[in-house]
Amino acid sequence: MTDELTPRRARLLPARFGRRPAVAKAGENAAAGLLLLFTVIAIGWANSPWAQGYWELLDTLIGVEFGTHRFELTVKHLVNDGLMAFFFFIVGLEVKREFAIGELTDRARAAVPVVAALAGLVLPAVIFWLFNASGENAHAWGVVISTDTAFLIGALALIKPKYPGRLRTFLLTLVVVDDVGALLVIAVFYSDEIAVGPLLAALVLLIAVVAVRFLPAGRGPAYAVLAFALWVALYLGGIHPTLAGVAVALLIPVFEPQRSQVEGAIEVIRAFRQSPNSHYARDAVRRLRQTISINERLQTGVGPYVSFGVLPLFALVNAGVRLDAASLSAALRSALTWGIVAGLVLGKAIGITAATWLMRRTGLGQLAPGLRLRRVAGGAALSGIGFTISLFIVDLAIADPAHQDQARIGVLAASVIAFGLGWLIFTVTDLVSPPEPIGLKLIRPIDPERDHILGDPDAPLLLVEYGDFECPFCGRSTGAIDEVRAHFGDELCYVWRHLPLQRAHPRAFDAARAGEAAALQGRFWEMSRELFAHQDDLEWSDMYRYAAAAGCDIAQFDHDVRVQPSKVLHRVQDDAQDAEAMDLNSTPTFFVNGLRHRGPWDAASLIRALEATRR
Repeated sequence: MTDELTPRRARLLPARFGRRPAVAKAGENAAAGLLLLFTVIAIGWANSPWAQGYWELLDTLIGVEFGTHRFELTVKHLVNDGLMAFFFFIVGLEVKREFAIGELTDRARAAVPVVAALAGLVLPAVIFWLFNASGENAHAWGVVISTDTAFLIGALALIKPKYPGRLRTFLLTLVVVDDVGALLVIAVFYSDEIAVGPLLAALVLLIAVVAVRFLPAGRGPAYAVLAFALWVALYLGGIHPTLAGVAVALLIPVFEPQRSQVEGAIEVIRAFRQSPNSHYARDAVRRLRQTISINERLQTGVGPYVSFGVLPLFALVNAGVRLDAASLSAALRSALTWGIVAGLVLGKAIGITAATWLMRRTGLGQLAPGLRLRRVAGGAALSGIGFTISLFIVDLAIADPAHQDQARIGVLAASVIAFGLGWLIFTVTDLVSPPEPIGLKLIRPIDPERDHILGDPDAPLLLVEYGDFECPFCGRSTGAIDEVRAHFGDELCYVWRHLPLQRAHPRAFDAARAGEAAALQGRFWEMSRELFAHQDDLEWSDMYRYAAAAGCDIAQFDHDVRVQPSKVLHRVQDDAQDAEAMDLNSTPTFFVNGLRHRGPWDAASLIRALEATRR
């Protein structure tokens, strides 16, 4: 896990969004490929000699009987009303996480994609309404508002524009807001007649969901039982039952790992290493799980089933559309079809791009370093791929089967056109004006007169860490750096630079100042040990005690931090400004022989990375 940056420099996350591991990215691409495969299967099946079997499958009844009571759904409704609750549950978990500890906690950095997402919700609906201002299809404007995250990320991976990292972060922030808007639209505009009794029961169940966090054990089963009961209550109350997944997800707590919990787990693991037994094993597993919030555990545990199970099934039962001459001819003459195509393709591309330009022009928001408007335009074009929720709303908003087919043809056509337009924009702009890589290389070489160095500056291996003293996962506090230095000996030069994350760690900047003041007396490393040893007590009044323990002259220390603080301030600010120029957005961040290290930063991973550069 990582800690996040200052209000100007937050990110979408480590192995979350902005720094997601290659394995996770490969999984996303595979999920998008599977979704596409099942879409093709559905279209092929619906237009094959066996098409009747396809429609019969969708109308097959599946039910449960209790005495004289019977509850049944067709296969299509079971997928759309039942299994899709898991999809919306994952969406809700991601939304909650981003608003609680992710990109959307940083209002300045998130302002541009948030406003762009809102424009990308409103303008498509307006364009659709221009084509369908009246008539029975006017209510279907919700079809054009949402972007399909899986296809969007899969399309970006397939096109492979140069240096897509920051654009990917921008788009993932955008689709979080897009998902929130789509969920609100479904709840407000596409629910049935309201029944008060079941909704009061749903309210009681929501209160019970909130209370689950206080249970000493069994929280997982409790969430599952209450979620199912809430689904039934919403179904009976006239609210689309899939929103039960969102409601439960938004009430599940999310938090960053706490140092005390991590260290407690480490102690149990050490005991297990010395005396392996089942008791220590169970305790270690339990403590490790508790360091990660249930929100993230559920995303990891349930997410793959949604990506590789629920969404392909959804595509199979919803993407089947007749593409015979009569259907295509009707679609070509249909204002519904053209309204959907124009709304998704033009509305998304123009709305997102124009809103981004306006935010930058007015100074109300900033793009990440290296991210230009032309890159956003390519991503905005791809945002016209509105598959999953678009097809979901088709079934809710349109009753006539013929019109549903026209709408589905519009969604599929818009997705193909949006992909082609995005590919064209990226190809042309990458050829005309190739983007520059940001943050891949160390922009300032080490300086023995300025940097804090352990080892020979001319050693063949160089490890530079940007961190802060309040970050529980930085530097020498974990012992990882000590292990790396012990492994390589004189072959390694280790450098510490400051990156105080003041939003997450309000005392980090003062701790950095104190470290620099001690450095003026040649006591930086002694002071750093004191600061890391007392991360929970970094008030300014404590710094003098730590400085004394580090062997500093207190009068001189006080003079450097209070009377003439410019040199101390400049050293901290110089490091932070370098980090900002490289778009570093979490601590710790490492550079291995001048190249940014991606992935875990435990001792073994850092050793492998250093060995690889030597080879």
